[in-house]
Amino acid sequence: MSVFSLDVKQDNPVTTETVDELCDALGVKIKSEEKEDYVRLLGIFHDSVSQLLSLPDYVPVTDVERFPRSNVHFPEKKDNPLGAWAWRCHIQDNHNSGGLLAGKTIALKDNIAVKDVPMLLGTDFIKDFTPDMDATCVTRLLEAGAIIKGKSVCENMCHSATSSSAATGHVHNPLAMGYSSGGSSSGSAALVANGDVDMAMGADQGGSVRVPAGWCGLYGLKPTFGLIPYTGCGSNEPTNDHLGPMTKTLLDNALMLQVVAGNDNIDDRSFAAPSPERVPKYYDSLMAIENPRDLSGVRIGVIVEAMRQPSVEPRVRACVESALEGFRSLGAVVEQVSVPFHSQGAAVWTAISKTGGFHAKRNRTFGRRGHIMTGLAAKFDHLTQDQWDNAYVSSRNIYLNGLYAEKHLQGLLGKATNLSRKLRDDYDAALDKYDVLITPNLPYIANSLTPYEATGLEKISKQVGLTANTAPFDQSGHPVLAMPIGMLPIQEGPLANSGTKLPVSMQVIGKWWHEQDVYRVAYAWSEAFDWRTL
Repeated sequence: MSVFSLDVKQDNPVTTETVDELCDALGVKIKSEEKEDYVRLLGIFHDSVSQLLSLPDYVPVTDVERFPRSNVHFPEKKDNPLGAWAWRCHIQDNHNSGGLLAGKTIALKDNIAVKDVPMLLGTDFIKDFTPDMDATCVTRLLEAGAIIKGKSVCENMCHSATSSSAATGHVHNPLAMGYSSGGSSSGSAALVANGDVDMAMGADQGGSVRVPAGWCGLYGLKPTFGLIPYTGCGSNEPTNDHLGPMTKTLLDNALMLQVVAGNDNIDDRSFAAPSPERVPKYYDSLMAIENPRDLSGVRIGVIVEAMRQPSVEPRVRACVESALEGFRSLGAVVEQVSVPFHSQGAAVWTAISKTGGFHAKRNRTFGRRGHIMTGLAAKFDHLTQDQWDNAYVSSRNIYLNGLYAEKHLQGLLGKATNLSRKLRDDYDAALDKYDVLITPNLPYIANSLTPYEATGLEKISKQVGLTANTAPFDQSGHPVLAMPIGMLPIQEGPLANSGTKLPVSMQVIGKWWHEQDVYRVAYAWSEAFDWRTL
């Protein structure tokens, strides 16, 4: 232990009673003859860190002259028919009219920081937070010529996949009003699918890009862990935090990734990623393919356990099997592959996301390098009854699960972390034999919206089994693309048997850092088949 002074300031607040209170909390006692030594040592610590707390925060600089914010406002209901906009604004580069995304309009999930634009996080659990910086991905989008049109609604604290949890109200699926657009990047999916913006950025911690992409007929990528820096984004649990592009076309998805990928030397999640200058040219590579429909020599493995997940409806499974026949017709070798531990992947994710998420909400994360949005973190310092009363059922559940694990399941987080490495290794073993793996994305098509007055269990029941095939890959870190492959008639809710159809989605999984393989396989299928007619 290093101590740089033995002097304590005159106004230091540490007393014998302070040390006694801390020992009581730890369940230990200090010998009376030693107590004054520890009072002094604690006082020295207080004086040292108090000096740090008095310093101004160190925040990434946002160039508001080059990227001015205008027309920042909360949307009126008449201008927000899907309930998908959280906040509106207009931001674009004053210095450059070119770039890969020149003129493309963008919506950002409302856990992504935009300086001077309020962040709602879909909740009343915390209130009145406005970021003092732009997230790294925001700066990169603007530098590439994109126009940011606003923040898209995210589900309550990013803790739901139903689009029925945000404090601002339901987010409707533009393909069927009254039905879910998925979550937690619900607004991002709805706005892109409705044509309100060209592209959106989502965040995926258990399927939160891929679920709404799947239910709204979009391409949604959860990239390799760390490929897109998470700097300036609200975190649920740092080992499964991912940002990802959500687009109508696969080429737009690759284009957007090409802009935002690469480490930023701030977020430690991104440290293993290449620098932006060395990121593969995902879009350029696809455009250079002479015969994009030719998959000769490509080997595709279909994860048996994913196809057999109990929640996967037979008609969804049949739709995926039909898409696999499409790959075969393009020249690919398509075979079944068993990854037995995939069936435990959701349980591994649950243990980490609930226990780690609890520690994150209590500001107990440590050993990290990156930027902490201290203003946002402070909102979670003290849990109040008012916060609890305003919390969504999933958020309350995380607190209870996490505290229960802390008191009764010691070692769970460490064991689950080790098992997440087994999950990655088992997928890697399958990927040694195949270029990509395939699973159903979601087990059923979008269901009807849940009333806000429903009970907690009624709200949760609408998403049972929904992320069984998505969540494991957040914990393994592999790149996964959700892609639309067909349409199925609605059989539940107010539009049951009306003839209205909603999208079915499939996942394409690649090796770490091999997004190009994922895009290549998906691009071939998308060029050969029109999912809207299948």
